[in-house]
Amino acid sequence: MKQSEIKGLSLEQLEEKLVALKGDYVTMKMTHALTPLENPLSLRKTRRSIARLATELTNRAIQ
Repeated sequence: MKQSEIKGLSLEQLEEKLVALKGDYVTMKMTHALTPLENPLSLRKTRRSIARLATELTNRAIQ
């Protein structure tokens, strides 16, 4: 998810996406531990999207 897409989301949408991505990340990580994922770089992509969402939530809370 790109930063420009994240800035267009509302606060509720940000929180929903963050919870959903965290759940997906945990599931993907557990699956990867048992059998390798087809695209292991998706773990990195998901982790970075989570960080971007969390950063945007923090920035909005400060303002």
